[in-house]
Amino acid sequence: MTARSMGGSLSGEVAQSLAIGRYPNSCSGSPTQTRKVTIHSLNPLSDNRWEELVARHPEASVFHQRGWLQALVSTYGYEPYVLTTSPPGGPLQNGIVVCRVSSWITGTRLVSLPFSDHCEPLLDNFQELPEFMSVLKAECDRQRGRYVELRPLSGIQDVGHGLQPSCSYWFHELDLRPGLVKLFGAMHRSAFQRKVRRAEREGLSYETGRSEQLLNEFYRLLLMTRKRHQLPPQPRAWFRNLVECMGDRVQFMVARKNGAPIAAMLTLRHRLTVVYKYGCSDERFHSLGGMPFLFWRLVEESKASGAESIDFGRSDLKDEGLIIFKDRLGTSRKLLTYYRYARTAKQGAATFQDSRTVHQLFSLLPEAIASAAGRVLYRHMG
Repeated sequence: MTARSMGGSLSGEVAQSLAIGRYPNSCSGSPTQTRKVTIHSLNPLSDNRWEELVARHPEASVFHQRGWLQALVSTYGYEPYVLTTSPPGGPLQNGIVVCRVSSWITGTRLVSLPFSDHCEPLLDNFQELPEFMSVLKAECDRQRGRYVELRPLSGIQDVGHGLQPSCSYWFHELDLRPGLVKLFGAMHRSAFQRKVRRAEREGLSYETGRSEQLLNEFYRLLLMTRKRHQLPPQPRAWFRNLVECMGDRVQFMVARKNGAPIAAMLTLRHRLTVVYKYGCSDERFHSLGGMPFLFWRLVEESKASGAESIDFGRSDLKDEGLIIFKDRLGTSRKLLTYYRYARTAKQGAATFQDSRTVHQLFSLLPEAIASAAGRVLYRHMG
């Protein structure tokens, strides 16, 4: 059955009646049954029902929050919408949030969600997924997009609906429910425990907040770190928009030696989960243990605030150094797989992000030029 939508990017209501099959298992000869389902769309930036669903749904994360979506729109111009079976005017029972990314470099695609480590479809169960995928696939085909991408943290048990695994990562999480003594003891002795004690002997201090000064100190260290890693820096506007759009759900932590910033991180908050999203440092002071010092302070502050876990994000399966680093924090890990419906076979083609030449170029560019390049390039990378 052909899916149809209204509006160039599903910005208005999408009404789609689908005949969805409930397929028998391989041992059953019972006939296929169908049911009619209507899929609607809504604007998560203006429809308060989305915030209400995110506030109560057990699988919702910080990446579903309106503030995160607004920052994506303000910085990169992406077009977000939510698909749901709930009709207008009634309570929202479910939803999949998607951004349309349109780029002359990397093509048009529908992503749930750009720059988000994970984004669970907020469904009662994944048996509802075929209904939503029928609309997303039709919209991708109509716009001649490259692919639709879902990033569910829980995974999809029975891959189908046109979806195929596209890439996998390790997802790391720290359980904060044990006591501080046990949490500190679970950290690697030399990689963390000794470095935290060294930092304390060195008299490192730290500050948390959302001030312009902290943003500037964080961004200066980020430029150093991205150059060291041969990567373009995110635009400064992205971090300023996160602060403006998310309010007290975002904060910077900056470690200092004799008043000079030497390490920093940016964290996010959703209910009982703190998300470590970005970290950066001045390598000239690595011996002082600035980052381990901040990680331990993050654990202390998060636990004191009532948080029950810290989301340490994803690691590429080939990045052994980062995996070991997060393991040594005492985290647990599980496989995180992204899934795509690809309209063409070219959806997996490499982009400029994979180019060794580009990486080397960013390691040589002056910080001001690298920052300007990041402003141009990042909207194409979501």
